[in-house]
Amino acid sequence: MPNEQAFTLRAQWLGQQLREMRESRKLTLKAVGDFIKRDPSTVSRIESGMLPARVPEVLAYLDICGIDDRQRREDLKTMSEDAWQKGWWDGFTANVASSLIDWIWLESRAAEIYSFQVSVLPSLLQTREYAEALIRAAHPDATEDQLSRFVDLRMNRQQRLNGDGPVRLSTIIDEGALRRVVGGPEVMRAQLAHLREVTRRRHIEVLVLPSEVGAHPSPNGAFDVFRMRSPYPVAGFVSTPAGNLVVEGDKAETLFQKYDRLRDVALREKATIAFLTELETRLE
Repeated sequence: MPNEQAFTLRAQWLGQQLREMRESRKLTLKAVGDFIKRDPSTVSRIESGMLPARVPEVLAYLDICGIDDRQRREDLKTMSEDAWQKGWWDGFTANVASSLIDWIWLESRAAEIYSFQVSVLPSLLQTREYAEALIRAAHPDATEDQLSRFVDLRMNRQQRLNGDGPVRLSTIIDEGALRRVVGGPEVMRAQLAHLREVTRRRHIEVLVLPSEVGAHPSPNGAFDVFRMRSPYPVAGFVSTPAGNLVVEGDKAETLFQKYDRLRDVALREKATIAFLTELETRLE
């Protein structure tokens, strides 16, 4: 039996596909359960994402539903393999919320990431010192060992920007986040220099939303959108006071449209670099 960490976005996506496939054929949980040799309650847990379906179960689902399309079968097989995938992040699961693990997995599977930030800089572009200052402020009761693991996790995530086939990242950062001196002048100056440096990479875009814009298209705050590789849908990740929320389909596309409107009013690349340079100079 899987542990609690199996209840992931990956398993939920797979279960949703299996449920829709079963219902389209008007099959009962019992009928499918008899075919895949599982009781109805277990089939229900699979479809809700509480228990990730293994490849043989997915193939049996496809057979009883009469799905012969090769691509469809391959897509669901891939989703099942991903649901049971072990990644580098598994060593951190005891220390972080499952929603963050979902976020990290989205980063690992995404072809493109679009990030709008209003209070802090994007995690994928933070220096180690900046990240440590943020994490210390957010977790004042954490031990030094826990803080170190939190920082290591954030730094490891940045590997998606390196190597062969790196993810394409576009980020718009509110001016206020850049003016907030995190970790002291030296740490912030190094962070601003790092932002200027990464803009030289062809797959990274950094833009600034100036305060003079006033009201803007995302008054409710920050969000991230992930354009996923096949077979996954576009996904959006929104942080709320009640927890993190993942959306897909039309709702995620709405976030893309919002991002495009933010880009329309953001500083262009050269103006952004000039802005970062000016802030960095003021901290000297």
